[in-house]
Amino acid sequence: MKIAQIAPLAESVPPKLYGGTERVVSYLTEELVRQGHDVTLFASGDSRTSAKLVRCSDIALRLNPIVKDPLPYQLMMLDEVCRRADQFDVLHFHIDMLHFPMVRDFVDRTVTTLHGRLDLPDLRPLFAAFPDMPVVSISRDQRRPLPRPVNWVGNVYHGLPRTVLPFNPDPARGYLAFLGRIAPEKRPDRAIEIAARAGLPLKIAAKIDRVDRAYWDDVVAPLVARHPNVEFVGEIDERQKAEFLGNASALLFPIDWPEPFGLVSIEAMACGTPVIAFRAGSVPEVIDDGITGFVVRNVEEAVAAVERLPELDRRKVREVFEHRFTVERMARDYLAIYRGLPGVDVGALRRPRLVPTADAGLQAAA
Repeated sequence: MKIAQIAPLAESVPPKLYGGTERVVSYLTEELVRQGHDVTLFASGDSRTSAKLVRCSDIALRLNPIVKDPLPYQLMMLDEVCRRADQFDVLHFHIDMLHFPMVRDFVDRTVTTLHGRLDLPDLRPLFAAFPDMPVVSISRDQRRPLPRPVNWVGNVYHGLPRTVLPFNPDPARGYLAFLGRIAPEKRPDRAIEIAARAGLPLKIAAKIDRVDRAYWDDVVAPLVARHPNVEFVGEIDERQKAEFLGNASALLFPIDWPEPFGLVSIEAMACGTPVIAFRAGSVPEVIDDGITGFVVRNVEEAVAAVERLPELDRRKVREVFEHRFTVERMARDYLAIYRGLPGVDVGALRRPRLVPTADAGLQAAA
């Protein structure tokens, strides 16, 4: 298949540090290429891929100090996508909903993965205005706030390459980990309280966006300073992530919002590290309570779950990851969705594509 993947421009694909959506796009793109598909990636110019790269900005917008407004760059990317739309069997968008009005002429060959929260009230009239837009959820819970009709064409859980985060059966450090963003909905303050009450060290590896700087300054930084068992590491890259998660006794995921998926949970599971997560959003779909971690309702239950960590088998945690959350399974699920789109001629995909030659004849193309 000739497939276009359209990524956000905020981070590179894959991101150098934080960036869940861009990381998923990278994993999916590389797996589709590995399986023999002809993939074109629309992304920032500093992206790295084995697909054909269409550079839609010089570098990731978040890292470019001269960029004040990302919207012009996103519109320019979408204009380029629309100009090339006829080159692809399927166009897969990962940029929320900015493209909805621009793809009406070929909407039956598109699919949009909704990576963000859908409980915001302004989204209800938007989806009511585009009831035919083919969309994919990343958890069943993510769909709950939207009214019907919405053209759900699938639910695809994220997946990782089996080798990207190695299994560690015997971590030596004995600390709890918090990985992600410093943000009120991620509740690093809860993580600090859990670690303090459990009597274990806590390492926090997280980025601080400008919008969350006040929360860090007013709430989290004073807690870090007050608790000698807490270490703030800052943003980490993929190599550091393997060691950070693999050597932890557990990942703390004390969220306070309807998390659409939570990529960090399966990253921990790939290392064999169990997850202690608050029951919200997709958590009960991703975490198998008592097997890959514990699903809790409050700080007290989280502290009790820390004491129960020896009950869990890290090899079983890894086995569940390999069964449910690999990139091969994710790519297989998306390919089934692509082939089911009404504008995709599955029969034509199985036949050689005929293209004009220099002498106006026809020849089979790959």
